[in-house]
Amino acid sequence: MLVKIHKSYRIVVAICDTELKNKQFEQENKQLDLASRFYDGEEKSKQEVIEIMKDYNQEDATFNIVGKQSIEAALEAGIISKEGIKTIKDVPYALVLM
Repeated sequence: MLVKIHKSYRIVVAICDTELKNKQFEQENKQLDLASRFYDGEEKSKQEVIEIMKDYNQEDATFNIVGKQSIEAALEAGIISKEGIKTIKDVPYALVLM
């Protein structure tokens, strides 16, 4: 998985499955654009991603999570629930806004 941490007026953690990088998905009026530099982060293991999510969740970070593996890690980390998962073209994603 790829993880990129954006620091501005608040922390935004972008996480996506590695194989989804540089792809775009559209369905009706929704779009996932993983071709931008927003998701261009460092490769991390599932356990590292879970720890990053837990750490930044304590700091009230916002999360953008895309892909089956990334969503699974977020569920394990306890930062999302199944009800918060949406899909575009069978690609799951979740937003966590604090």
